[in-house]
Amino acid sequence: MEKQTNAVGRRKEAVTRVFITRGNGNITVNDKDYKQYFSLVYLQNQVVRPLQAIEAADKFDVKINAVGGGVKGQAEAAMLGIARVLVELNAEYRPALKAAGLLRRDPRSVERKKFGHKKARRSYQFSKR
Repeated sequence: MEKQTNAVGRRKEAVTRVFITRGNGNITVNDKDYKQYFSLVYLQNQVVRPLQAIEAADKFDVKINAVGGGVKGQAEAAMLGIARVLVELNAEYRPALKAAGLLRRDPRSVERKKFGHKKARRSYQFSKR
């Protein structure tokens, strides 16, 4: 059995667990091909970005379990997870991934709704009369 390495990626409310083994470039998300799971091309490109940054798109098989959030958050969480796994696998990949900005977790998430407001900051419409 080939050694399997894993890491976690997060973005907004999405959490992905990423597993990597040596292989020929297959990427699956929740047991589907990533091109089928992420139907938009720019989301597919986000998932593949870490592998393209180290020029190893056809050297690893990637299995991703994604839960929570929407497809954009899951795609960006997968991107972070793949980058973290690659650094764990080989520390020489770190400078290239860091230069591409793929190792930073985006801390932004949805602000909670406040009482007396329609949304987090949007108030109800004021009526003078």
